[in-house]
Amino acid sequence: MAPPSSSPFQIVQPSAPASELDPVCHMKVDPGKAAGTSVFEGTTYYFCSPGCLSRFKADPEKYLHPGQAPEAGPVGVEYICPMHPEVRQIGPGACPICGMALEPSGPVPAGAPDPELKSMQRRLAIAAGLTIPILAWMIPGFFTQYAWLQFILATPVVLWAGWLFFERAWQSIVNRSLNMFTLIALGTGAAYGFSVLAIAAPGIFPAAFKMHGSVPSYFEAAAVITTLVLLGQVLELRARARTRGAIEALLELAPKTARVISAPGVERDVPLEQVRVGQRLRVRPGEKVPVDGVVLEGGSTVNEAMLTGEPMPVQKAKGDRVTGGTVNGTGAFVMTAQRVGAETILAHVVRMVSEAQRSRAPIQRVADVMAAWFVPAVVLLAIATFVGWAIWGPQPSLAYALVNAVSVLIIACPCALGLATPMSIMVATGRGAAAGVLIRNAAALETLEKVNVLLVDKTGTLTEGKPVLVTVEDSNQPELLRLAASLEQSSEHPLAAAILAGAKARGLHLSPVDRFQSITGKGVQGVVDGRAIAVGNTALVPPGELDGKAESLRADGETVMFVSIDGRVAGLVGVADPLKSSAKEAVDRIKQDGIRLIMVTGDSATTANAVARKLGIEDVRAGVLPEQKLEIVGELQKGGSIVAMAGDGINDAPALAKANVGIAMGTGTDVAMESADITLLQGDLRGIVRARRLSRAAMRNIRQNLFFAFAYNSLGIPLAAGVLYPFFGWLLSPMIASAAMTFSSVSVIGNALRLRKVKL
Repeated sequence: MAPPSSSPFQIVQPSAPASELDPVCHMKVDPGKAAGTSVFEGTTYYFCSPGCLSRFKADPEKYLHPGQAPEAGPVGVEYICPMHPEVRQIGPGACPICGMALEPSGPVPAGAPDPELKSMQRRLAIAAGLTIPILAWMIPGFFTQYAWLQFILATPVVLWAGWLFFERAWQSIVNRSLNMFTLIALGTGAAYGFSVLAIAAPGIFPAAFKMHGSVPSYFEAAAVITTLVLLGQVLELRARARTRGAIEALLELAPKTARVISAPGVERDVPLEQVRVGQRLRVRPGEKVPVDGVVLEGGSTVNEAMLTGEPMPVQKAKGDRVTGGTVNGTGAFVMTAQRVGAETILAHVVRMVSEAQRSRAPIQRVADVMAAWFVPAVVLLAIATFVGWAIWGPQPSLAYALVNAVSVLIIACPCALGLATPMSIMVATGRGAAAGVLIRNAAALETLEKVNVLLVDKTGTLTEGKPVLVTVEDSNQPELLRLAASLEQSSEHPLAAAILAGAKARGLHLSPVDRFQSITGKGVQGVVDGRAIAVGNTALVPPGELDGKAESLRADGETVMFVSIDGRVAGLVGVADPLKSSAKEAVDRIKQDGIRLIMVTGDSATTANAVARKLGIEDVRAGVLPEQKLEIVGELQKGGSIVAMAGDGINDAPALAKANVGIAMGTGTDVAMESADITLLQGDLRGIVRARRLSRAAMRNIRQNLFFAFAYNSLGIPLAAGVLYPFFGWLLSPMIASAAMTFSSVSVIGNALRLRKVKL
């Protein structure tokens, strides 16, 4: 037999050739003198020695598909900053620009450990355990007696649990990118350092630092602030993990195994990663479809909610496409695998959602610019607060000055500002994926709510993109159609395929054709059952009295072909590209949303106007070439319009790329989807309305978050500086400032997570 092919699942040949190839050592083996044989998935393999045989039996895939072992994988996982995508490294860590924890650049399996979260949780647990006893001794007059005990308890909290804050602060200084950790390190470091000096060398402090004759220590403030910031980090990391829930849910959609049919009566469950293109797979009732492919035998209803967000199952029969991850109903079918591994729609969705969650919306620049100036300004405000209290504050003035300066540093931490945009983007893109709207980047999500003009291609976008037989005009319709379809068996034209499919759907028995001839631009002719048959346009078959009927059908969007039998016009057939069932509803919703709708198509004006009339589209541009679609987009943009383009073909790709927002049909070509910013997985234009609602909800959520962050700092900093002390005697302790800072971050996170429940 021949050497093993790319698939181990082959049918045993009835007769063996003179020599075989040992799959382990690749030596030629005489089947009659082989040291041993092994049957794997219906194929017999021959071996030169027992050693090769035993190695093969231990792991057949290793030798049949070298380099494709499931355990082979990347040496290290790349991590990326959600706020600064240019920051990448192998392994977890912190961003040197903003200090945020890095995230895996690609999707991770559900339940995979998060090293950053585990580290923070461990630090928080130890810090909280040591901080609680410190708080127990926060009784007036006791701080001097227990200062050394507080030092013993607070030191591991500040210098071990909180050491990463100092590391990130140092990185921010080295990289000249001051961030929230700069302020945290300055605040806790000042409180802790002052307290150490207060108990180690109290004599060096002037009287302005002393309270009740002693220099106070602030170990409890340093420890509590560190613990609260750790709590905020844990809550943030947990929330970011929840935003990845959409990706984890998508990953869980794929089954772990597939049932491969290698030969009649020979079936076996294999790991999903071992499925190859072209293999036949059996999908039983209630199982998930393993990969993308086409139904070969049988039929069932399939729940495609992962693509459409719609719960109603879709009927599948022979020839229909099925998608990996969708759920089979009560029927069973056999399919052939067409896309496997990273090429499936599910893998494509996971990849794009993962990339979109790390992308940056233009509005993020507002937060970036503010943060760049904000931290240095806060440091200056803290210095000014210290100086002001030292000069004009009551005694002990320097003690008040230190406490209020630390409060300003802590309460002004811009962590809520940094989380405002990326948290909302991460949640929104995941929500879109669950509704069948795949968003490639955050900029498209932001721009979509501003779109006021939508260009829509006709074929494959408003219509199914597959011609079907619609009309048969003759007194003896079955016979006319049978003869026409018999003739068209030898034609490769798409219209011929529609006629054939229509005849087969009606159960007609076709006859062989003789003397077949295809006449370019006119039609086809030949002999069927001894009768001369011709199918074509008026250049081949004069229409006669059927001309009026033909014109009426053309006005309705059909392509008409006349049929002659033995030189006499016998009737006509009409083929049309049917409208998508959801097209009319989608067009109505888009117009109600205040968007100007324009159909741009390369089809004829007659057909385009017929489709537009049915859908209620007033503006039609027909006979448009790909470069002309590009020009139309450019002209509208020059006129001040925010343009979205929806299409599904290679000819739409340039316009999709140039539009402010490109929208591709998931049922279209890969080129179109790669050129677009948004993909509607099921090719349903109603997804545009869902995407617009998501865009509005996400941008409203981001603006709310930014308002919360700015308003919080605008109110908190003056309070921490002590502006109310002269009027009401109110001061904000560093611990309260830290709790307020943590609450602001949690409020932003909670607000962003509301997007998971938004109705689309």
